[in-house]
Amino acid sequence: MHHELTPPVGTEEAETRQTFLRTPRLRWPDPRKTGGVAASGCLALCSQVGHYKRVVKRFDDGHRLCNDLMGCLQERAKIEKAYGDQLTTWSKRWRQLIEKGPQYGSVERAWLAVMTEAEKVSELHQEVKNGLLNDDVEKVKNWQKEAYHKQMIGGFKEAKEAEEGFKKAQKPWAKKTKEMEAAKKTYHMACKEEKLAATREANGKTEASVTPDQQKKLHEKVDKCKQDAQKAKEKYEKSLEELNKCTPQYTESMEQVFDQCQQHEVKRLTFLKEALLDIKRHLNLTENQSYATIYRELERTILGANTQEDLKWFSNNHGPGMHMNWPAFEEYNPDQASAPPKKKKPDGAPPTPSTDHVAPPGDRSSVSSYDKNQAYSTEWSDDEQPTTYSGNENGGNGNSFEDDSSTGRGVRVRALYDYEGQEQDELSFKAGDELTKTEDEDEQGWCRGRLDTGQEGLYPANYVEPI
Repeated sequence: MHHELTPPVGTEEAETRQTFLRTPRLRWPDPRKTGGVAASGCLALCSQVGHYKRVVKRFDDGHRLCNDLMGCLQERAKIEKAYGDQLTTWSKRWRQLIEKGPQYGSVERAWLAVMTEAEKVSELHQEVKNGLLNDDVEKVKNWQKEAYHKQMIGGFKEAKEAEEGFKKAQKPWAKKTKEMEAAKKTYHMACKEEKLAATREANGKTEASVTPDQQKKLHEKVDKCKQDAQKAKEKYEKSLEELNKCTPQYTESMEQVFDQCQQHEVKRLTFLKEALLDIKRHLNLTENQSYATIYRELERTILGANTQEDLKWFSNNHGPGMHMNWPAFEEYNPDQASAPPKKKKPDGAPPTPSTDHVAPPGDRSSVSSYDKNQAYSTEWSDDEQPTTYSGNENGGNGNSFEDDSSTGRGVRVRALYDYEGQEQDELSFKAGDELTKTEDEDEQGWCRGRLDTGQEGLYPANYVEPI
């Protein structure tokens, strides 16, 4: 028998319903037009008693998917944190290398601005991590707790209610289906017996060995089988008709329970969509105003680098623009001649170093192999150098830009602790800073040295170590 199929809706709900029924949605024929014979679609549906388990399982799947989403976000948060930490480590290391290196002026500031960008971007990625864990994961966890209620005996309350609803809706249908299947089986067996009896009767008519009395019995058997088959057919048709009458109520009851399951599922899908949008807002740094500001500031700093000013600064500090200490006539000064070569502090020995600001070992290993102004002269013309040069020195060619660190004057040292100068003739430095020791330690524990800025003065000998 042909059935009129409802056109496909093309929606997810329609596909779920088709899976649920395992047959296209049917419009049940009117029993009055089918002679009381049930539609084959009804048979297809009734043969799927218990096929609601996939719908019930969706509750368990929904709860598990919430756990999967939280696990997914937690992994992404770890990635964001790791990236932010790597940016911070990278920025710290290279900032130190740049500050200790030979680059100078506004171009140095532009280079350092790249490190500042990394530090700020690192902070944003830490904010992404916090947003994922504190907002998104917590939101999913709270929704899961409200949507799925665990039972003491296991499983979820929502799944149990759905399963009980389907069982209740299918109970009368299953009973009628069982009766119909039994009637069908009886009818088919009766038809088989009728066919066998008719075959025996036909064979008996062609065989001479069959007596008239035997032929009569064969004919009576055929008549009886026909009667039994007719009775079985009527019973089968009646049970099918009764099943057909139950169909509207059955489908309505089943769809009511199914729709309740769909209502719960649409809440889950809607929540998941909203949660993913929130996640996207946390991940998309291009929508963060702070992110755009970072690169505007970086570009402004780079474009603000002035090469001519940098060259002028270098010339004034390390070139012809430096202060020239020209030789001048000096009168004999007996007081100056008797002055000690090293200044003795009036209060005796230097202070004991404080360990509050000790230079971390890790910082030392990351310092570049070159340093700004390594033992360079603070004047364009070094008055401490001999006024005469041999023809063999520097190949006979004097070069005022030549690195004079090779002359052996001064020893590079690194500060172990912070020190703040107490008098004008004392140097101030931080743990990890490097300077040049120009005079050895005196009997009171003071050394004379020169900072990379050119400032000279005294400092406690036990506050530094040789490099």
